[in-house]
Amino acid sequence: MSTPTQPFTPSADLARPTVADAVVGHAETPLFIRKPNADDGWGVYELIKACPPLDVNSAYAYLLLATQFRDTCAVATNEEGEIVGFVSGYVKDNAPDTYFLWQVAVGEKARGTGLARRLVEAIMSRPELDDVHHLETTITPDNLASWGLFRRLAARWHAPLNSREYFSTEQLGGEHDPENLVRIGPFQTDRI
Repeated sequence: MSTPTQPFTPSADLARPTVADAVVGHAETPLFIRKPNADDGWGVYELIKACPPLDVNSAYAYLLLATQFRDTCAVATNEEGEIVGFVSGYVKDNAPDTYFLWQVAVGEKARGTGLARRLVEAIMSRPELDDVHHLETTITPDNLASWGLFRRLAARWHAPLNSREYFSTEQLGGEHDPENLVRIGPFQTDRI
């Protein structure tokens, strides 16, 4: 018995509004937010490389995120299908009411549009995350952009934000700033 094959759909076609979770930006430069797929792995890898100081993982890791964790990740593309934003994360097995956000990246072409917040909120509003009422992430103490994003999310969601040191410099090999665990919640997903 043969396995049925699914038709190939280029990334540019997947970026069309008919399959996007959300369309954001200005009318002349719309951005499309959707779940990633295997065709997006390399584009996500290239985006992360272009967004220092983000830690760059392997292209294989981004392919896994785009396929195995696609329900809890999001990409934003422009009309040409170029990936200009990405959020990765997962619902914690040991705390199914908590979404752990791993990485947020917004490319230079999309900065200043509120895209990072919109990507996070697009994921949090998916039916797969209806039972999630907390968001966790880690942020280095000097990453002011990330601190600002998560403070804005907490304020928008009318939820408390708490933080504490999570990984020390020593635990991270001595060459990486410490990471603080940041927790927002509880919040109601119908308010996002």
